[in-house]
Amino acid sequence: MSLYSISDAQLAFGHVALLDHADFSLEAGERVGLIGRNGAGKSSLLKIVAGLAAPDDGLITRQGELSTVYVPQEPEFDLEATVFDVVASGLTEARALLDKFDAVTHALADTPEGAEHDTLLSRMNVLQAALDTRDAWNWRTRVATTLAQIGLDGEARTGALSGGMKKRVALARALVVQPDVLLLDEPTNHLDFEGIRWLEELLVTLRSGLLFITHDRAFLDRVATRIVELDRGRLLSYPGNFSGYQTRKAQQLEVEQVEQAKFDKLLAQEEVWIRKGVEARRTRSVGRIARLVEMRNERAERRNVQGNVRLDVGQGEKSGKIVAELTEVTKRYGARTIVDQFTATVMRGDKIGFVGPNGAGKTTLLKLILGELQPDEGHVRTGTNIQAAYFDQMRAQLDLDKSLADTISPGSEWVEVNGVKKHVMSYLGDFLFAPERARSPVRSLSGGERNRLLLARLFARPANVLVLDEPTNDLDIPTLELLEELLADYDGTVLLVSHDRAFLDNVVTSVFAAEGGGLWREYVGGFSDWQVQRERSERIAEEAARQTAKEAPKDEAPKDSAAGRNAQRTVKLSFKEQRELEGLPARIAALEEEQKSIGAQLEDGSIFARDAKEGARLSERHAAIEDELLVALERWEELEAKRK
Repeated sequence: MSLYSISDAQLAFGHVALLDHADFSLEAGERVGLIGRNGAGKSSLLKIVAGLAAPDDGLITRQGELSTVYVPQEPEFDLEATVFDVVASGLTEARALLDKFDAVTHALADTPEGAEHDTLLSRMNVLQAALDTRDAWNWRTRVATTLAQIGLDGEARTGALSGGMKKRVALARALVVQPDVLLLDEPTNHLDFEGIRWLEELLVTLRSGLLFITHDRAFLDRVATRIVELDRGRLLSYPGNFSGYQTRKAQQLEVEQVEQAKFDKLLAQEEVWIRKGVEARRTRSVGRIARLVEMRNERAERRNVQGNVRLDVGQGEKSGKIVAELTEVTKRYGARTIVDQFTATVMRGDKIGFVGPNGAGKTTLLKLILGELQPDEGHVRTGTNIQAAYFDQMRAQLDLDKSLADTISPGSEWVEVNGVKKHVMSYLGDFLFAPERARSPVRSLSGGERNRLLLARLFARPANVLVLDEPTNDLDIPTLELLEELLADYDGTVLLVSHDRAFLDNVVTSVFAAEGGGLWREYVGGFSDWQVQRERSERIAEEAARQTAKEAPKDEAPKDSAAGRNAQRTVKLSFKEQRELEGLPARIAALEEEQKSIGAQLEDGSIFARDAKEGARLSERHAAIEDELLVALERWEELEAKRK
């Protein structure tokens, strides 16, 4: 039996159907990722499952004594309270039962035997059973254990915590209940990469049923065991993670297009026939006429692929070849060093991602590059003809009282993008805003819609440097994918701060990474490339340190001494190692060529439709080649270092 199910659910706001005869169920141990367009009704469905809202119609069934905990996007709690008290507030019901049990126990001790004594005794037994069921006797131990598991200081004041740590407190408050069903709305918001990785590890080990909303595709891939898509009131279920959903969805759309083309051809033939008139009025054609009416109705009810945002960025004049040149730049705030002797060059056309934990100084480094902050030491040379356009994660650029139209084009009804004039209503339509909403105030928009409006304003202005600070927050997946395509094809320079790993992988060509203590390092490639290179560097450094400690006699000259350096230079390769080194470039090239060939076969997903087993084999081989390449590259670096 399902933990929770809802059948034939209906929910509407005004004329918009958020749930249209929808069915949904959640099994024990399932981890369901709920996806869909902004405003589709995902949060409303989550609240219905949580029992915080009710559908207009539909049958809801749930297991008896089912405990459900809901964690909203922006959890609220007393900022003056300690972390321990906030987490313990998740056990309010259990603590209230314990207080009642104590009161009944004291009353029982003061009541002589008789009818009232028996009533109190019966009440105490009922409360004791309830306390046993909820494991409420040891509530303090449960809170302390949960704090230790999540890495929180119970004595800390909640108001002094960062956004990421507050999110951890909210999750701890939910997990201490040990719920049967856990509901999470955008759980990765405010978390940095380490926080997201921690949350992934936590959720995949949970025994609870899990239903969560997120637009983080890498998170969906890691956590979800099933994807449910909410599309114009209908709930469509796809087993597996997000990558599996994408493959199945593409196959489904391909089949639907073929079937719809056949249907449309037949309908067109029948329409030609009915217009002949005389034949259609014959008695024996009544059935054919009825079928035509049915086909017309079916065509009218068809759910075509939903329209998408149309993105086009206004291209400014070309900037100089060098956008910014940083030479041994240092920036401090008080005693804390944010950037320590960082040297880098940003060229026209570079797409750079800034990664690091919350508070590492990503925005500070961004402002140094753009010349908005002056370094304490070092020199920043900004290039010529820089036209920068900003996307602010706090949406501070938006005036909540202005209309959408005035936000895009104040004082004018026209917008010019790449030399082409467009009416502001039509331009807003490209970003999925209906004409009747153009005069609505910005404050009436949801978080995702405000982000879309910021993108619309950003792209309406000519620029050759796009500065994007967390642009992916609250954007739905189709819009994310279109934004990725636009930025990949953009001729100008992109400076991107984001915690969306898939977005970084698909957009940036290099990464500026915070490595602690104000140290920053540049890596070629996207987020995954940075992770691989960082982990490889750490392994090589650890191995070198172990080897040095193992081989160096106590009386050996120190490494930094001239004798130590000369001793290192005398190390020679054996004949076997020399042959191995000579063969490694060819092996690496062959592996890269094989990987490229397999990648081309897997790219469009058609191999899975033709031969699922072969598709799976190629996917496994593609992953295995990545590991083999890493081993070969590490060995090549090791032998090269030994030869020098």
